[in-house]
Amino acid sequence: MGWLILLLAGICEVGFTTLMKLSDNFTRLWPTVGFAACAIASFLLLSFALKTIHLGTAYAVWTGLGAFGTALIGICFFGEPSNPMRLVFLFGLIAMIIGLKFVSPH
Repeated sequence: MGWLILLLAGICEVGFTTLMKLSDNFTRLWPTVGFAACAIASFLLLSFALKTIHLGTAYAVWTGLGAFGTALIGICFFGEPSNPMRLVFLFGLIAMIIGLKFVSPH
């Protein structure tokens, strides 16, 4: 259950980074409210995941999921570059996250 909670925390992290961009430096109300809600949810879910997942592993997975998801959002919706090597390294992040899952104690 901790891993599912951690995945949800990572998704919320992608939400708050995306909404931070859409808030235009916190000058637009609803993206700013969404940012705050996603940020709070992300940190709360991370704290719940820490009940069953070690701190170092949980933090690495949380930040990795956030980095991967935010980079994909940037590529898909904000016109950021997506050259082949960038994609290789982004998917390498996911491979490392999956590796952490498999080598972490249950």
